[in-house]
Amino acid sequence: MSAAYPLGPNAILEVREIEKSFGGIRAVDRCSLVVAPRSVTGLIGPNGAGKSTLFNIISGLYRPDGGEIWFGGVRIDGLPPYGIVRLGLAKTWQIPHELKKLTVLENLVLAAKDHRGESLVNLFFNPSGIRKDERRLREQARSILALTQLSNLAHEEASSLSGGQKKLLELARVLMTEPALVLLDEPVAGVNPTLAASLMDLIEQLRQGGTTFFLIEHDMNVVMKRCDTVIVMHQGRKIAEGPPDAVRKDPVVIDSYLGG
Repeated sequence: MSAAYPLGPNAILEVREIEKSFGGIRAVDRCSLVVAPRSVTGLIGPNGAGKSTLFNIISGLYRPDGGEIWFGGVRIDGLPPYGIVRLGLAKTWQIPHELKKLTVLENLVLAAKDHRGESLVNLFFNPSGIRKDERRLREQARSILALTQLSNLAHEEASSLSGGQKKLLELARVLMTEPALVLLDEPVAGVNPTLAASLMDLIEQLRQGGTTFFLIEHDMNVVMKRCDTVIVMHQGRKIAEGPPDAVRKDPVVIDSYLGG
């Protein structure tokens, strides 16, 4: 799955004719789309359109029945999730998956990739290297906590955070993997408007720093104001794509999703 493919300059992610069925239900039906680098791209559509299934395929949680996915010039469909994360593509969850009994800081440190403490050999033969790694990762985690406005909660148990704070923690954990592309599954769902605005401001700040975001979101205010490009799925297929204003006025989109 590692053969190189020359993606164009306007693509960091390319999904080609992806298919996925569960029993007799075709959840994703020959779906193709492209995500541009350094963009915020929105994926919208009615419930059951196949959006979350597609994200789970891209991130390696599901294996597609057909088609190809290319990320940064590497074919990734069929790779395990940890392999895809190592390549620079990470995903947040609609419902945060924090490690409840660990502190916020510990949640971030454990999310880092290439931690020498994960090796049993290093535990016995390189303890000083592990301690050095731990200090470095804690410094990195504190920087990310400052960026996500969670510094004052660094030593609180993750279970004590509000729903919005857990969304920020979810993003902070992903940032510890140093991703080039982040898949966001409903990042502002259940978050109060003030915190939602802060979260989207942070995403814009990170985008300007070079990170690409591909997000599923049902809040049309967020999608239309914050996304560069909007892709619409219906019954497992892409039915529209373009700038927010063009998609909002598309008769097919109005009929299938937005309503008259």
